[in-house]
Amino acid sequence: MLLAQTAVSRRFGGMAASVQVVRGARCAAQPLYQQTGIRVKTKGPGRWEAVVGLEVHAQISSNSKLFSRAQVQFAAPSNSSVSFFDASLPGTLPVLNRRCVEAAVMTGLALNCSINRKSLFDRKHYFYADLPAGYQITQQRLPIAVNGKLAYHLLTGQRTVRIKQIQLEQDSGKSLHDEERSQTLIDLNRAGVGLMELVMEPDMCCGEEAAAAVRELQLILQALGSSQANMSEGQLRVDANISVNLPGERYGVRTEVKNLNSARFLAKAIDYEIRRQIEVLENGGIILNETRSFDYKRGTTTPMRDKEGKQDYRFMPEPNLPPLVLYDSKSIPHGVNPQQVVNIDDIEQRLPELPAACRERLVKQYSILPEHSYTLLNEDGLMEYFESVVKVAQVEPKKVIGWVINDLLGHLKLQNLAVKDSLISPSTLGELLNLLEKGRISSTVAKQVFQELWKSKTKSPAQIIEEKNLGLITDRKQLEAVVQEVINGHQEEVLQIRKGHTKILNKLIGQAQRATKGQADPKRVKSILEEKLL
Repeated sequence: MLLAQTAVSRRFGGMAASVQVVRGARCAAQPLYQQTGIRVKTKGPGRWEAVVGLEVHAQISSNSKLFSRAQVQFAAPSNSSVSFFDASLPGTLPVLNRRCVEAAVMTGLALNCSINRKSLFDRKHYFYADLPAGYQITQQRLPIAVNGKLAYHLLTGQRTVRIKQIQLEQDSGKSLHDEERSQTLIDLNRAGVGLMELVMEPDMCCGEEAAAAVRELQLILQALGSSQANMSEGQLRVDANISVNLPGERYGVRTEVKNLNSARFLAKAIDYEIRRQIEVLENGGIILNETRSFDYKRGTTTPMRDKEGKQDYRFMPEPNLPPLVLYDSKSIPHGVNPQQVVNIDDIEQRLPELPAACRERLVKQYSILPEHSYTLLNEDGLMEYFESVVKVAQVEPKKVIGWVINDLLGHLKLQNLAVKDSLISPSTLGELLNLLEKGRISSTVAKQVFQELWKSKTKSPAQIIEEKNLGLITDRKQLEAVVQEVINGHQEEVLQIRKGHTKILNKLIGQAQRATKGQADPKRVKSILEEKLL
């Protein structure tokens, strides 16, 4: 595994019997990740440095595998998508998938990497049942992209993590354990699927930083289309490398937590491992160089295998693949069809709007808060929904954003639905907001209509308002009667208003709204109150 060590300081309390690792200015992440305290025992004063680095494996969005024409299909019947090459039958040779190369180049450009014009493939030898050849084809000596950076956002501001390299490699198969029969079965559907391994330098110090970085990477990959990056389907898998040490001392022994498949579990696993290592060291123990797994039910990491004896992967050049050579527009050899080579300049011109630029555009174009732009992008499809409502609604986008984030998203999360499964379409919500803006209904009634729309897919806002007689009361005599009742029942407030405390008018307007179940026109109610009391 590739990992360079750098330290980021984490401070603990002085002589207290216990200390708490506080996510303060350094580690305060966006609300997507819950903040949980970590408590450890200490025998004396201590300042600890926690070092976190990541290795991310992203499955490339491609119809076929990296070196064969076998189809890539999630949840296909076991061993139904396996070529002779994937099964490592003698005499079969790898043929590099151009789509996978272009996806890796596009990802490297989006992450500000240097693209190597010449990269090499290697064989990495290890023996598992789900790796039929006994080796993995990867890029060890000269990967396709190096020296990039990923910017991600925390509540306290922007952070950056360095990208050491991006390399192309093939995935292994999958082991299926049958406990009843005490046997393990092998599914080779995944064997040979194209992966991008992104090695991040350990520039992070806690779980929330790592989770925020992975979430930003996930959004970038999805925007590029280079990977669907669905963690629940194994399209984005993360290995976390964690160590702790005291200032001025050598870096601590590193442990690796393997195959974390959600940003939330990533944050929890890292924070637990930091706590565990500090507890061990504070109690006079030693940290083992080992690989661990995360038990999400218990919230703990458990040992898988030790790494004390460095495994010899016996890297060697892949003899059946020539060097991968890329070109820019100026370096394509004379007489060669540009369509037959991978052109870096052409790929760069096709880069879509990336999440950071998209958030900046949303803030400027719609005058929304920066935190709202993060919410719009973090929820799949929510930005498109919001912009569709804005096109329909004849109201300020700042009014639309509240309905989309608070009301719509709240209902979706309550029922565990995706945005695409919303029971209210953008055009329907836009129609409701137009009725509210034109003064046909009050804000209280609009909330009520929204609830009814969620229950009924066939009725429009106007139909619901008409059927339930929810339109604003505009008849002056009827409003005067309501206002008079409010005045009669709130004599103390009336005296205060007549003494000049005009802000109390809002309380009486609210009482009129309550009396009419939100159907009184607040503007007319205010006008009548002012006539009677001022």
